[in-house]
Amino acid sequence: MRFILFEKIDNYARITLNRPPMNIMNIEMMSEISEALESLHNEDHIKLIVFSSACKVFSAGVDMADHTPQKVFQLLDTFHKIFLSMSEIGKPTLAAVNGAALGGGCELATFCDIVFASDNAKFAQPEIKVGVFPSIATVMFPFLVGRKKAMELILTGEPIEAREALALGLVNRVVPAEKLDGAVKEFASKVTLGSGPVLQTMKRAMLSGEGLSFQDALKRAQDIYLNQLMALEDAHEGLTAFLERRAPVWKNK
Repeated sequence: MRFILFEKIDNYARITLNRPPMNIMNIEMMSEISEALESLHNEDHIKLIVFSSACKVFSAGVDMADHTPQKVFQLLDTFHKIFLSMSEIGKPTLAAVNGAALGGGCELATFCDIVFASDNAKFAQPEIKVGVFPSIATVMFPFLVGRKKAMELILTGEPIEAREALALGLVNRVVPAEKLDGAVKEFASKVTLGSGPVLQTMKRAMLSGEGLSFQDALKRAQDIYLNQLMALEDAHEGLTAFLERRAPVWKNK
């Protein structure tokens, strides 16, 4: 792979954007991200996917050189495939944002389940300024920050600092830049103590209720709990271990 680094560390996978200087995502780079994600489909021992950057910024977005009438369908299709793959795999995801996350880079970061940002990070969806709109943010931001704030962020394209992103709920935690990697590793070590399939089932249950009434969302969660969670060996192991007052031994099944 030319534009990303892909590694598996202690039961989590790390996809590091590596197209200096700004991690501008062209079609080939986005295809590499999708390929890395799809390779994790059946690896139940991988419990978390981390996105990070090898550059001084997280990502300045999608390569406008690929945004031509001849390529725009392929560009959007390849870009959207990343997010569809993340949804289909169902593993928890974390973005470590070490600098600017702009355009498609902001969408990639904020689509993740957990976002850790350095104190010098900033986020923006500036697409409106060049006559287009951010397709992923247009769909997701109303759920993340509410419709009115989503409208403001997308209509103006103005950047916000990490602390404001934290207050809005786009970011989970802001840490000093030099402590970002350590914070990510500490969080990953906690998440990976759990069973991979149980983590995925929990995420599936949470996402299944989006946009539904409480009653319908609860029915979905109950169905997943009874018919998917309780079919897992690890669910039975966890409950048995609790009763026997011992640490569970996960099989990731």
